[in-house]
Amino acid sequence: MKRIGIYGGTFNPPHLGHVRGARFAMSALQLHKLLVIPTNISPHKQLPADTPTPQQRYEMTKIAFSEICGAEVSDMELKREGASYTFETVEAVKDIHPDAEIVLFMGTDMFLSFLEWKNPGKIMEDASLAVFYRGDKGEKEAVAQQAEILRQMGATVYLVDNPVTMISSTDLRRLITFNCTAEFLSKDVMDYIRKEKLYGIDKPRKQLSMEQLEQEVVSLLKPNRVAHVLGCRVAAIDLAKHWGADPVDAARAGLLHDITKALDGPLQLTLCQEYGILLDNFSAENPKTLHALTGSLVAERIFGENPQVVSAIRSHTTGKANMNVLEKIIYIADYMEPNRAFPGVEELRHLAYTDLDKALRWGLENTLAMLKAQGSQVSPASQEALACLI
Repeated sequence: MKRIGIYGGTFNPPHLGHVRGARFAMSALQLHKLLVIPTNISPHKQLPADTPTPQQRYEMTKIAFSEICGAEVSDMELKREGASYTFETVEAVKDIHPDAEIVLFMGTDMFLSFLEWKNPGKIMEDASLAVFYRGDKGEKEAVAQQAEILRQMGATVYLVDNPVTMISSTDLRRLITFNCTAEFLSKDVMDYIRKEKLYGIDKPRKQLSMEQLEQEVVSLLKPNRVAHVLGCRVAAIDLAKHWGADPVDAARAGLLHDITKALDGPLQLTLCQEYGILLDNFSAENPKTLHALTGSLVAERIFGENPQVVSAIRSHTTGKANMNVLEKIIYIADYMEPNRAFPGVEELRHLAYTDLDKALRWGLENTLAMLKAQGSQVSPASQEALACLI
């Protein structure tokens, strides 16, 4: 019996992880054909406002999968009006290939929520299910439990332990803004993005007004980080006025200080590599601390900020020796902005307006104590910053 795979998604944009996953799936399950089907309107998630048209996503997907023998990019969902429901796609493919086994591929998140889809019983009747997973212990256990539940309901389930490239389309769109895509997008797809001016690729981002900068920053943050960043700007402006620093520089540094925070450790390292930055041992071994460095690079190279703003962003997490007033303000504002709530924050807020150095020392000492209690490494920059205050 022939085995026909269905690999759907928004492909916004289609990246090398998608392509490698498809190639691996074809080999692992010995598919005769893999239908790659971009969605028209996803019922599971709302696409960002600047998303390319369905036709453009389709064209990019054709380019991305052009070198995989046996992969066929289909526009069947684009031709249907309304939301792209998977049960309708599976049924249509089954009608075309009535004697074949239809295998529907999905990622872990979709697999774990499968029973919440529209007509999951119909899908299981018409197709086998195949889930890509990465083998992490917690993920593996959750996938195995869900597979057992679905098998008891009559489904055929294949578990595909797939070494896919670990990046979401959302993070990839952030990297497009940061001019860092070589590891994840094929040259031909990137050429198409440039030609069609997609994802704001040619959008001017230097010397933006405060309002424009805020819009750009918010679009690049995770939603749960927005209130903190806006709060940091408020605190930074107030402290700058109190201590005689430039309020505009303080505001821009406050807005931009977490601009790359949404990227995980490996992607922080990727950004450093793409920007040609050689890391010290501490930074290389602790990539979660790198958002201050990468944020400063993005502030400088993408947003064209001045050296004072860039330096304040770079030191806002660890501090450094001989910090100037603006650098101290951004470090402290990040620590005590209005949304922060932890034991001692009111003491810090009082110090911030009475003795800036004591406030900085308070923050550094508390951070170092917390890191030591956790058994974590302490940044040499933090130790140097503290030494200058003793």
